Amino acid sequence: MSIKQWPASERPREKLIEQGAHALSDAELLAIFLRTGTQGLSAVELARRVLQEFGGLRPMLSASREEFCKGFGLGDAKYTQLQAVLEMSKRHLQEQLTRDTVFNSAEAVRTYLSTQLRHAQREIFAVLFLDSQHRLIRYQELFMGTVDSAAVYPREVVKAALTHNAAAVILAHNHPSGVAEPSQADINITERIRKALDLIDVRLLDHFIVGDERPLSLAERGLV
Repeated sequence: MSIKQWPASERPREKLIEQGAHALSDAELLAIFLRTGTQGLSAVELARRVLQEFGGLRPMLSASREEFCKGFGLGDAKYTQLQAVLEMSKRHLQEQLTRDTVFNSAEAVRTYLSTQLRHAQREIFAVLFLDSQHRLIRYQELFMGTVDSAAVYPREVVKAALTHNAAAVILAHNHPSGVAEPSQADINITERIRKALDLIDVRLLDHFIVGDERPLSLAERGLV
């Protein structure tokens, strides 16, 4: 049975319009993106097969072009569409943070950091540089690799803060494992950077760790 023959309340597009995107499963969202199925498979069935093949939505979104195009029913056209969608999402959130005060958009910060870092296959250490009104000046990825005292240099964060004339910063890095619990190394480097920024009168507001779930705030844990 094709999707057109399904009850209207079960069709992904109609369901999204009536209930909102949050009501759709990963397979239903992907089906809307794919638009059509293949011979013998509806778009939803194809989406389920693709997600099963990749092991979920996250590994599919973070797949390289070569890995993505090997997926059943996928190819360069779908890959470029997906990258365009992801980039539009990032730019929309960045515009919101540039316009609004970060303190009034805590969830927007979390969502923005998730779009930037959640699907990265290696660890990335990034900084949000903010003005005196705590609006975004610049998002910058400064270090890649394991986040520890050997890989992250506080002086580079200080140098970038001065370059952007920042009044405050928010640190962020991802855990590719998906587990966002802070390590002792995360806590140590946060304190080292805070002390370095204090010397130039720049406030460290928070340090977020991005995993599979809601980004973890070290400030909320009392660690900043």
